[in-house]
Amino acid sequence: MKRRVLFVCTANSARSLMAEAVLRDMAGDQFEVASAGTDPAKPNPLALQVLEEAGIDTAGLHSKQLADLQEQPWDYVITLCDKAASECGVVHAGAQQIHWDFPDPAATNRHATFALTLKELKERIGLFTLVHQKETGLKPVEFNPVSVFKALGDELRLSALLLIRHQGRLCVCELTEAFEVSQPKVSRHLATLRDGGLLDTERHGQWVYYYLNPALPEWVRRVLEETAIHNAALIDAPLARLESMADRPVRCS
Repeated sequence: MKRRVLFVCTANSARSLMAEAVLRDMAGDQFEVASAGTDPAKPNPLALQVLEEAGIDTAGLHSKQLADLQEQPWDYVITLCDKAASECGVVHAGAQQIHWDFPDPAATNRHATFALTLKELKERIGLFTLVHQKETGLKPVEFNPVSVFKALGDELRLSALLLIRHQGRLCVCELTEAFEVSQPKVSRHLATLRDGGLLDTERHGQWVYYYLNPALPEWVRRVLEETAIHNAALIDAPLARLESMADRPVRCS
C-alpha cells in the first residue's frame, strides 16, 4: 500500500509544487503525492521550467488550497517554510509532520535560484525515500532486464544513450543538435532513460547534463559496451554533428 505525502508551503507555486513533482518522479511507485498552500497562487513559470529541464514531468501540476486537502488521510505532511508550519498547525491528526525550511526561490526570480532549490529538494527527498525504504523493509529499485531492454528498444533512445556514454555527459541542446530533432522529443526520450535508471542528471550553471547512472549493474554496462563496439554507425552521424557545433554549452559553462 502506498504511503500518502502532502507537501505544504505558503503559495504552492514553487517549493511544494517542485517537491510534489520530484517525489512522484523519484518514487511514485511507493507514494501518493500532493501539494497545497496556505495562500495558494499560480505555479511559477521558473519552477515548471527547471523541472522540465531536469526531465521531470509537470503535467497536471497546479496550485491547491490546503483546506481542500487537509482532511484526507495523510501519512506524512511536510512543510517547506516557517510561515506554512506556523499557519497550518496539525493538518491531519494521524500524519507524521515534518518541517524542512527552504528559502522561497520566487523572492529572487532567478533561474539559478530555482535550479538550486530543485537540486536541494532532490537531495532531501532522496534521503526521505531511503529512510522510508529502511523503515518499511522495501528494497531499492532493481534493474529489471525487461524494463532495461524496453528502454533501449527505440533507435533514438539507444543512440542517445550510446552518444552520452561516448561523450561522458551531454545536455538536451547538444542532443537536439546531434540528432536533428525537437527539444521536447529529446526530453521525453531522456526522461524514459532516466526513469529506467540508465541515466542521471547534474546541473552546471544553466545547463542540465545527462550521464550514465553510476549505479548501473555490470551486466548493463557490458550490454552497452558490446553494442557500442559492434554498432558504431548508430552514433557516427550524430557525433559528427555534435563535434561541429560552434557554440556547445560544455565549452562555455
